[in-house]
Amino acid sequence: MDEKLMVGDIIKLKKKHPCGGYEWEVLRIGTDFKIRCTTCDREVWLPRREVLRRMTKVSSRKESGELNE
Repeated sequence: MDEKLMVGDIIKLKKKHPCGGYEWEVLRIGTDFKIRCTTCDREVWLPRREVLRRMTKVSSRKESGELNE
């Protein structure tokens, strides 16, 4: 996927998490991504390449006008 991901986006991955959830919130972007399962709140670190390979779509986008303070 060539979409630009941002912190706060909800993404859907190909395989489901052991808890049964498919959707993950992006918490940190860099060489590695930190993502959190929206079903059970488990946080994992994955290499950028793995996240982009496993991702099927962006379920929801964070508004670009919001400021994180």
